[in-house]
Amino acid sequence: MKFTYIDLFAGIGGFHQAADALGGECVFASEIDAEAKRAYTENYNMAPHGDITKIDARDIPVHDVLLAGFPCQPFSIIGKKLGFDDMRGTLFFEIARILQEKKPKLFVLENVKQLKTHDKGHTLKVILDALEGLGYKVYNEILNALNFGLPQKRERIIIVGFLNASVDFSFPNPGIQGRLEDVLEKEDAVDAKYFASDEIVRKRKAKHASAYSPGIWHENKGGNIASYPYSCALRAGASYNYLLVNGTRRLTPREMLRLQGFPDSFKIVCSDSQTRKQAGNAVPVAVIKAVLQEALYAEAETAGHAIL
Repeated sequence: MKFTYIDLFAGIGGFHQAADALGGECVFASEIDAEAKRAYTENYNMAPHGDITKIDARDIPVHDVLLAGFPCQPFSIIGKKLGFDDMRGTLFFEIARILQEKKPKLFVLENVKQLKTHDKGHTLKVILDALEGLGYKVYNEILNALNFGLPQKRERIIIVGFLNASVDFSFPNPGIQGRLEDVLEKEDAVDAKYFASDEIVRKRKAKHASAYSPGIWHENKGGNIASYPYSCALRAGASYNYLLVNGTRRLTPREMLRLQGFPDSFKIVCSDSQTRKQAGNAVPVAVIKAVLQEALYAEAETAGHAIL
C-alpha cells in the first residue's frame, strides 16, 4: 500500500514509524523542539521543518494523509463560538488551515483523552465541527495502548477523518496486551545509575507488597503505591521518578521507547533526560499503525482501489 503523508508536531516520529511500516512515504515533517528534531533527523534521514505557525500551507507538498499528535495546552483559550474564529491561536488551527489548503484523503490525529470532556465537551465539539466544516467525515474514539500489544496503560483520543463521505470506518481494538517481560532489560544488564537508593527501596517495600513480578510500581502524588503487570502512562516530565521496575529501579530510556512501540533499531542520540521526555511525549506506535491501516483499507475499499 503506497501513500504519501505529512507528520506534524512530529516529536521523534511515532506516526512516522507506523506510516512507514504500512508503505508510506513522508514528504514533510514539522517539529519545534531542537532535541526531538535531532533524533528525528538521525533516525529518518530527513530534518523536520521548524515552527509550523511560520510555514505557509501552500509550501507544504501535496499528500494523501495528514498525521498529527497535536499539543493540548492551548485549549483553555477556546471560546463559545464555533468554527475557525474559536481556534485561532491554538495549534489545532495549524492542522485545520493545512487541511483546508491541501485536502488530503484522510487524516489521523491524537490527543489526551481529557480532550473528550474538556469544557464539558465543548472543546471537542468545536474541533469536530471545524473538521466537518472542511468537508471531512469524522470519527473519534478513546483507545488504550494496553489493548494493542503494548504493556502500558495509555489512553488517548484518536480522531480520523475522510474526504470521501461514503467511507464506513470502525476503530480497531484487538484487545492484545503485551508482556512486560518483552520490554524490560535483564537486571544484570542495567546500569547502576538507574537503581533507586537503598533508602528509597526500603521505604517503598515497607509500604507495598506487589503481586506481580515483573511489575511496575507506581507512586501517586499522595504517596500511595500500587503495582501492575504493565506500566502506567509515561509522562514527559515525571515518569523517571514515579515508576519503578519491581520497586527497585527506574525505567531506562530504551525500555521507555519499547513501551511506546519503538523498535530497538531506533537510534538513541540524545541524553537520557531528553530521551525520557521524548518517549513521554510520543504516540504509541502500535495504536497508530492499527488505526491507520484500518483507515487506509476503508478508504481503498470505498474508492474501489488502493489508496493511490
